[in-house]
Amino acid sequence: MPRRRWQLGRSALNRKVLAYVFERFPKFSQTFCYREIAELFRQGIRPAIFSLRGPDFGPDTTWDRAIIATVHQLPEGNAFARLADEAATSLPKPVRKTLHEWRRKPDSLRLHQATYTGTHLQKLGVRHVHTHFAGMAARTAFWIKKFFGIDYSVTVHANDIFVPANFEIGLFEILSSASAVIAVSDFAANQLRQRFPEYAARVHRIYNGIDPAKFYPAEFERPPLILSIGRLISKKGFDVLIDACARLRERGHGFRCEIIGEGPLFEELQARIHRQDLAEHVHLAGPKTQAEIAGRLSRATVLALPSRIDPDGAMDNLPTVVMEAMASALPVVSTNIGGISEMVRDGQTGLLVAQNDAAATADALSRLINDIELAQSFGRKGCERTKEIFSIEKNVRALRQIFAM
Repeated sequence: MPRRRWQLGRSALNRKVLAYVFERFPKFSQTFCYREIAELFRQGIRPAIFSLRGPDFGPDTTWDRAIIATVHQLPEGNAFARLADEAATSLPKPVRKTLHEWRRKPDSLRLHQATYTGTHLQKLGVRHVHTHFAGMAARTAFWIKKFFGIDYSVTVHANDIFVPANFEIGLFEILSSASAVIAVSDFAANQLRQRFPEYAARVHRIYNGIDPAKFYPAEFERPPLILSIGRLISKKGFDVLIDACARLRERGHGFRCEIIGEGPLFEELQARIHRQDLAEHVHLAGPKTQAEIAGRLSRATVLALPSRIDPDGAMDNLPTVVMEAMASALPVVSTNIGGISEMVRDGQTGLLVAQNDAAATADALSRLINDIELAQSFGRKGCERTKEIFSIEKNVRALRQIFAM
């Protein structure tokens, strides 16, 4: 996918008052970030986009080239070091002193990324920066504000707040410095307000959004298709789903289960499938494009995502795939952790079970694949709910109010 460096000539000056700084853009596993940018473009707002690292396009081929072409990817290695040093020479003495003091500290690269990026932001006339995740990009935005006085806001998601990394510029420093913190669920917003009451007024809840029109109503084909989607990591609970499928087979159910995604647990999950002789029923399908995922959702009977809280506190917050399934008029079987219950209304749009409970997961799946009318009723209500509260258009307009645009 071609990209171009920005030419910061006169025609570009002062045109962009909003900028986004990403750790990596686009990133295949973070389609919610791309959707946000695409909707801003659709609404006539074209932010400057900086990516600290190279893109991860994955297998998707639907990225809008007009958007990708505007991304300013920071140089790497010696080329970046030279440009960052050049940018630093024009900065005030206190800033240069801070750069010198941090030279041997961990995460000092963020300061140099801030000087390079902030210099460009000043030339563009940018007045506000937005980032996603309280991580690398937010720490860079922290220093951009310190050095250049440009305000920033941050959308926080899941592990970046539930199990934050131990950096000198950590979650507290980011929350105390950012002009606004966007949490993607009430669960996360309330947790932040309780942990940091002095900054509670800065915390806003704006859900991630999708375009429901890009998903097709499920056809509920037979035999039933149990679909699950996500990175193959512990907190997704795919091992629980596999064990639940073993119970369904023991009960004589005819079904297929497809798990879409890639990750470090692929071999372990594959071995679990073979140990329980489930190869004819459960398939690890690997990563798929967004178009392929929409197609699979339209042919499914139920989405299963038995998410869990890991021992270190890592957990899902607002899994995008759940709202995608609801947009496809599918019922959802999941667990009541994070913000999942804000999407899935138990007994109305799906069924919520206890985490790490294969028997309860199997019972919920059995109920839905045996009663298609109930599954379709849940699906219709879920689709209505998605249009009501997860519309990308509505949620980006709410973001623009935070940006004052």
